[in-house]
Amino acid sequence: MASVYILYSTSIDTFYIGSCQNLEERIRQHKDKNFETAYTRQVDDWDLFFCINNLEYQQARSIESHIKNMKSRKYLHDLKQYPDMSVKLADRYKNQ
Repeated sequence: MASVYILYSTSIDTFYIGSCQNLEERIRQHKDKNFETAYTRQVDDWDLFFCINNLEYQQARSIESHIKNMKSRKYLHDLKQYPDMSVKLADRYKNQ
C-alpha cells in the first residue's frame, strides 16, 4: 500500500508534498538526506504535517499531483482540518 504525505519545515516555512510505498522509510530518507539533489536536503527540521495511507500506488501519485496543482497553503491546512476531504480524494482517484 502507498501513502501521500506532506512535510513541513518551520525554519523555511515551507511544505513538501510526496508519495511513496513505505512512509516510515521515506521520511527517514528525507531526514538522512539520502538524495543529493532533493529539495528536502536544504534543512533538518522537516516534520510530518499530514498523510493519507492505504492507497494504491497510482492513486497516491494522482492525489500527490492533485495537491501540488492546488498550489494553496489553505488547501493543505484544510486537508488536515477536514478528514472528509482526504476520503473524497481517495474515492476520486480510485482505480486510475
